[in-house]
Amino acid sequence: MLERVIVIGSPGAGKSTFSRSLREITLLPLYHLDMIWHKPDKTNISKEEFDKALNDIIQTEKWIIDGNYQRTLECRMRFCDTVFLLDYPPELCLSGARSRIGKQRSDMPWFETELDGEFRQCIVDFPEKNLPKIYALLEKYSDKNIVIFKSREQADDYLNRLRSVKA
Repeated sequence: MLERVIVIGSPGAGKSTFSRSLREITLLPLYHLDMIWHKPDKTNISKEEFDKALNDIIQTEKWIIDGNYQRTLECRMRFCDTVFLLDYPPELCLSGARSRIGKQRSDMPWFETELDGEFRQCIVDFPEKNLPKIYALLEKYSDKNIVIFKSREQADDYLNRLRSVKA
């Protein structure tokens, strides 16, 4: 059942693109955590404001929440019914991050003008620093509907199958 969905994975994996396609098929409300956390001037709201906004969302009946945000991941897993993990190689995620530079995005309140070194390193380090924690949470919440994609083709195939079922 797709009513409370989280989409997680490395920066640049295509979480927002996947989430938008999923929203078009399911008509579930979509929330991008980057749009909540970041202000247009590239500063952030406080952790307390973020947590309150997230709590307000997860208390509603239906949603798609797009974003990793490791600190709040377990909270979202507790409330979701479905987890989509985009577990893609760093090279693919780096390519994805590069491809959006200079483009207007509905999931980010500013234009990215470059792939800065710190962000690039976050993508490179993601498999070692973040994935083990994510997989441990997936094991802990194994009662959830968990879908792991290892390629964009797998994700596209899933969305195409879902479209055909909904048609």
